[in-house]
Amino acid sequence: MASPIKFGTDGWRGIIADDFTFANVARCSQGLADYIRIEGSASRGLVVGYDTRFASREFAETVASVISGNGIGVYLCREPAPTPVVSHQVVQQGAAGGVVITSSHNPAAWSGFKFKSSQGGSASQAVTDTLELCIESAGAPKNLPLDDGRAAGLVQDVDPAPAYGKAVAGLVNLEAIRNAGLSVLVDAMHGAGAGYVSSFLDGGATSVKELRAEPNPAFPGMAQPEPIAHNLTELCRRVPADGASAGLALDGDADRIGLVDETGRFVSTLEVFSLLTLYLLERGDRGALVKGVTASVMLNKLAEQYGVPLAEMPVGFKNIGPRFVSDDAILGGEESGGYAFRGHIPERDGILSGLYLLEYMAVRGFTASGMVRHLFDTVGEHHYQRRDVSFDPSARDAIMARLTDSPLTELAGMTVSSVDQIDGRRWMFDAGWVAARFSGTEPLLRIYCEADSTDNVSRLLDAMQAHLGV
Repeated sequence: MASPIKFGTDGWRGIIADDFTFANVARCSQGLADYIRIEGSASRGLVVGYDTRFASREFAETVASVISGNGIGVYLCREPAPTPVVSHQVVQQGAAGGVVITSSHNPAAWSGFKFKSSQGGSASQAVTDTLELCIESAGAPKNLPLDDGRAAGLVQDVDPAPAYGKAVAGLVNLEAIRNAGLSVLVDAMHGAGAGYVSSFLDGGATSVKELRAEPNPAFPGMAQPEPIAHNLTELCRRVPADGASAGLALDGDADRIGLVDETGRFVSTLEVFSLLTLYLLERGDRGALVKGVTASVMLNKLAEQYGVPLAEMPVGFKNIGPRFVSDDAILGGEESGGYAFRGHIPERDGILSGLYLLEYMAVRGFTASGMVRHLFDTVGEHHYQRRDVSFDPSARDAIMARLTDSPLTELAGMTVSSVDQIDGRRWMFDAGWVAARFSGTEPLLRIYCEADSTDNVSRLLDAMQAHLGV
């Protein structure tokens, strides 16, 4: 009997040729075809896209063959495309939803099946729960060869980039960035986002150079294509060496952003989320903010200062996205470096995030480090670190017991002021907070900390790791 397909915080993911196989992708596709038929939206068709990972195109073609084999129209991307670009195409086509073959920031051995809603965002928990049941009960996949599907008009090959480009150009002051005379390095991390930032900024005084722009499914030189400090050592070296104004990094499917300032310092994801929030508020945008529970308390302070509501949600855009939509929020995001913006799609977009950061620099005349200093002048100094800890799967229950059952009134000599269980567990202190939760997509325990000094961050992380026995 085939193993069950389970969707995590953003799609189903697995090891290629182990559990992520053509047979299982076909099962997912048949279940999805059944789901949208039951939902009554099959006549609208599905968008299917893919990234630069091993066999992503072939997996996407399998999806297209099964969906079209069920008599449902498919808009199949001609080339690898970022997740936000594919998601935007769902809205552009008025489709019932979309599938992106990607595992985003995961290591090279992984692939994934992301389902996007008709609004262009991550499917909600209720939807993925129902989809899992449809996959479990699906019959044998119905396959239609792609050429036959094209001949029958069921499969259309599309280029999602032009419509996405037009949408972004309507949101960002590209002219201001082009005229600012910035020098920008972009690390595409061998992923699907290569070429996008430069395509928006060509033809002006600002220059853009790309690193690791060529597709490479092995993602050499990094543990995984995630834009965090230890994967960006070359970008951090090159930015000051080349005299660049800033470095931007995109993960494998370009739904996350990393920022390096002109000194070569990696700007934490909590700082980036807070910078984007401060910029939108300063320019006069008003509305709710939606944050994952492990995002910065700087956002809470900004919400209070500007008198806007703020919602804290469990990690994952399947939780953040629906609240972002229902609240008509100006910004939604999470600690992992993914942010969504009002007027766009309820989806993380690393490309748009990077352009907004450059716009902030351009219109205010800030250096990248100057943006951070301005943020700290506004809300106080905050420091952050996350540790991803591998563990023996047999120890999971014991770790879970220590995480959820062990009372904790102090840590590293600091008194716990409050505790919440929005996702995993988070302990608040006068100096900051520490949180721990199991990853929804990888076999990892994530421990997060934000505090008023780097020393307190290290002390709290060390003490929490010891408390949890990992």
